[in-house]
Amino acid sequence: MSADSVKAQASFKAKYKLNFPLLSDPDHKTIAAYGAWQQKQFMGRQFMGIVRSSFLIGKTGKIEEVWPAVHAKGHAAEVLKRIAKQ
Repeated sequence: MSADSVKAQASFKAKYKLNFPLLSDPDHKTIAAYGAWQQKQFMGRQFMGIVRSSFLIGKTGKIEEVWPAVHAKGHAAEVLKRIAKQ
């Protein structure tokens, strides 16, 4: 889920030829509910922004695993490893 508009996400999806839906939350309501809308700091400036996080949601809709503040490198493999345990 991102705070980008549906239109921006459609362009991103087309550019990278993604075959799955992308979720848009420009008002940050769901992002905040998941705890991913937080105060951040960069070069001494503080601002609100999205903390890159991952949530594994099971077939029943229950959150089964949370990875807060993830780094992209190697994270997909970590998630796939967790899914394989199911």
